[in-house]
Amino acid sequence: VQLQASGGGLVQAGGSLRLSCAASGLTFSSHYMGWFRQAPGKEREFVTGIRWSGGSAYYADSVKGRFTISRDNAKNTVYLQMNRLKPEDTAVYYCAAGPLVHGTGVEYKYWGQGTQVTVSS
Repeated sequence: VQLQASGGGLVQAGGSLRLSCAASGLTFSSHYMGWFRQAPGKEREFVTGIRWSGGSAYYADSVKGRFTISRDNAKNTVYLQMNRLKPEDTAVYYCAAGPLVHGTGVEYKYWGQGTQVTVSS
């Protein structure tokens, strides 16, 4: 399994970025895709997730209304559109994939390399 994240960069507050995560080697229909982030000195936190085969996305409260996750099945790629970025969104962003474990939740067991997002004030 390979997850390749890209699209990070430096942006001013209020700006937008779109991250991409190209996936291969997965049984896509049974997996969820997610984005996480880790800011300096902080623990990694969940940002958003979606089932690869369809369904509603779910978001951390801190990004609701500003970030949107989507997927392109033909390209095996999941995207994170980030709008109205804030300095507190600065972090390394990671894409992840994993199956739903009934009774437990999504087990994100596959991880891509991170991509840095820096939002200047």
